[in-house]
Amino acid sequence: MTQYTLAGGGQPTPEQRKTSRKAAGAALIGTSIEWFDFYAFGTAAALVFGELFFPKDLAPAVATLAAMATFAAGFVLRPLGGIVFGHLGDRIGRKKTLIITLVMMGVASIAIGLLPTHAQVGGWAAVLLVGLRVVQGLAIGGEWGGAVLVAVENAPANRRSFYGSFPQMGSSVGALLSTGLFALLNSVLSHEQFLAFGWRVPFLASAVLVVVGFLIRRSLDETPAMKQVLASAERSKLPVLDVVRTAPGMLVLGVLTLSVGTGGYYMVTTYLTTYGTEHVGLNAQLILSGLSIAAAVELVITPVIGWLGDRRTPHLVVMVGLLAVLVIAPFQFLVLNTGSALLITAAMVAMRIAQSAAFAPVSSVLAEAFTPAVRYTGISISYQFANLIFGGLVPLGAVALLVAIPSAWPVVVALMVMSAVGAASVWAMRRTWTSTPAGLREHATECHRLTA
Repeated sequence: MTQYTLAGGGQPTPEQRKTSRKAAGAALIGTSIEWFDFYAFGTAAALVFGELFFPKDLAPAVATLAAMATFAAGFVLRPLGGIVFGHLGDRIGRKKTLIITLVMMGVASIAIGLLPTHAQVGGWAAVLLVGLRVVQGLAIGGEWGGAVLVAVENAPANRRSFYGSFPQMGSSVGALLSTGLFALLNSVLSHEQFLAFGWRVPFLASAVLVVVGFLIRRSLDETPAMKQVLASAERSKLPVLDVVRTAPGMLVLGVLTLSVGTGGYYMVTTYLTTYGTEHVGLNAQLILSGLSIAAAVELVITPVIGWLGDRRTPHLVVMVGLLAVLVIAPFQFLVLNTGSALLITAAMVAMRIAQSAAFAPVSSVLAEAFTPAVRYTGISISYQFANLIFGGLVPLGAVALLVAIPSAWPVVVALMVMSAVGAASVWAMRRTWTSTPAGLREHATECHRLTA
């Protein structure tokens, strides 16, 4: 088995193994809570926000487009959140920064659950919704980078991909809880009840989850790598400038590598919900149930794929996943026209397994590319700019295309192109990988030289 390392080799002690498991579990719980809040907004945007927060005289397609634009607003602020919280994470530590992001996300989500609608306050409803979405975007902008570093920087040298997959599972858990709760409410409530109060329940329920997440994150210790940075003279004064100056190539490759893990995900969840219900005429319950099953399968398969990344190389696993997405993409949308719950769910499951392969090991790939003093900033910028471009603007463009061209093919082609570009980017990043255990600083220096 090939072993690779962030900062040297050696076998971990029992205490280090315990710390690794605790850190990975805490990262999973924290990301699950934050992604639950974030995905709840996406599901509500596809199902009810267009009707509740915008004028009644808007055409249904235009109202949906406006709701998806609100959804995209969170992505616009995510790169700024990545820079701000990346700076804090590299200056004051991973732990403190993650507590801040969790509280911000929780407060914003609870407030969304209490918002008045357009019928009650007119245009202010949309303004308030956008404002709270902006707060969500800032908070989630700093979440992923810190969560994966808590897991990866605490992991044994030959288990980074496995433990690094735990915060990736948070996306599945959040999606499963969110779509599952919406599916349950949609099934037990009438349409009128769902519009009146049912959609608010997931947002208000996050209050309990945030308290749990806060207590867990407060119990964590700082990561060994960050402790070394804090105790030395290596701390960067302006991490964003340092990482742009020393590793511009890795930032670009990181963004392209994450295209499917970010934008592709929303294409086959939020956009798929809109297309399936409004243009194919499928029942929303069928779509939500299928997405819930797919999220459950992804949750189980993600750590297995992370383990596989340690057995092989994470780069190879990510490339295989991206190529699988390219192949499955046309079938994911074509089967909607069959109306078969079995075929539609099977396609959703196959797609989520492929996306998990493309995403589960990627945290260890990116963490390896940046030195500890700027690592939070480096991986946060890569991830959040990928989310801005591919996760926020691409789904918005997809809905706009759907209004002009009532076909899923433009989106299918876009997803296939993103997969191909992502696979090529991972292949380029793979040149920087080494099978010989080495200190991160020497390895990162080589990464920067090769990609400059």
